[in-house]
Formats: sequence, structure tokens, C-alpha cells
Amino acid sequence: MQIDKQTFQFLKDLKENNNRDWFTEHKKEFTKAQNNAKEVYKTIQENLNKHDEVDKHKLFRIYRDVRFSKDKTPYKTHFGGSFHRKKPELRGGYYLHICPGDSFLAGGFWEPNKEDLLRIRKEFEMDASEIREILEEKNYAQYFGGKLEGDELKTAPKGFDKEHPDIDLIRKKGYIAIQHFSDKEVLAPEFLTRVDHAFKALRPFFDYMSDVLTTNLNGESLLD
Repeated sequence: MQIDKQTFQFLKDLKENNNRDWFTEHKKEFTKAQNNAKEVYKTIQENLNKHDEVDKHKLFRIYRDVRFSKDKTPYKTHFGGSFHRKKPELRGGYYLHICPGDSFLAGGFWEPNKEDLLRIRKEFEMDASEIREILEEKNYAQYFGGKLEGDELKTAPKGFDKEHPDIDLIRKKGYIAIQHFSDKEVLAPEFLTRVDHAFKALRPFFDYMSDVLTTNLNGESLLD
């Protein structure tokens, strides 16, 4: 199973013809491309469940919500899908974005709720040595450059010291690992294997964050 060249071509053509008339005329091509994407994301979930517990995945609709957007083009020009780990004991999520010229995978915590975000920040305030070690680990560094991405505050969050040595982690509003792919890499037969290896490299990060988010600052379980 792999991304078909025709799927990529459809997304390229859609970008050049992002209107309802063209889309209606090429509905068959869209259906074929969407079915290919569905099979790809289904295969990724099957691969993930060989080394993790993913209870569901979601392939996002291609139709854009333009009600509050200045961009009124009706369709997304990519396929995107997320994979949800089994809660409440497992935290974090996986994501794959297929778009000519801008394909990437990601994993982590996009917009944690305020309680989880505070808990993570408090953990880093107390001791960030373990997360630093995880980011420097060989596999994580190979796939994700040894860093976490995501939006962040310009200064320290309320109640935190702006001079704290780990303020670079504390001021983040999300904690995301990202790997980008060229079009050639996406269309290669081994692409789904590469995706799975990258997702597997996230496990130490996910295991650590799951432990943080299911315990209090004293290390006592919140699940009992």
C-alpha cells in the first residue's frame, strides 16, 4: 500500500482549480484519490497497533469551513489524518499530512487543555532533565532533529520565572515533533515504513508525557 501518483496529481490539479464547478466535473478522480488515502491511513493505523494502542483514526474532510475565513476557496488541497492513542492512560496523538510540496508527519500535543498544559509546565519547572534526555536520544534526534515545535508565549506564563533555565520549554503552548518529506519520498514504495519508524521513535516521548499527565507532582496516579 502506498500513495498513488494519481492521488498526488489530483491534489496538484485541485490547487490550480479550487472551485466547485471543476470539483464536480472531477468527482470520480476525487473519489479514487480519497479511497487511496483511506487505505493508506488504515494501513498506518494497523502498523501503529503493532507497537502502540490506537483506538481510532480520522481522515479529515476535504471541504473547508469558510464561514470565518478570508480565504473562500471551498476545498483543502491536501489529505490529513490523525490517530488517537487509547485514553486515559495513553496520551498524545499522531498526524500525517499529504500535500504536494508540503507533506509532513507530526506527533505530540497540539492544543493541550489548560489543566494538562499547566501540569506539563509544572513538571518542566521542577525537573526538565528527563525530557531533555529524550529529545537527545538517537532515534528521536534522527527523525525530529532533537527539538519540539509549536506555538509559544513571548515571555513566561503567569506564575513562572522568566529566568528559569528551562523557560524555552515552559513557555510553549504545545509540544509537537515534526518531520517533513519531499514529494519523491512520499511516492516511494517504502514511505509507509518510514512513517511507522518515525512514529515508533516518538514512544519514549509519549511514554514520558503519559506518565506526567496521569500523575500529580508527587508521582501519585490520577487514574486510581
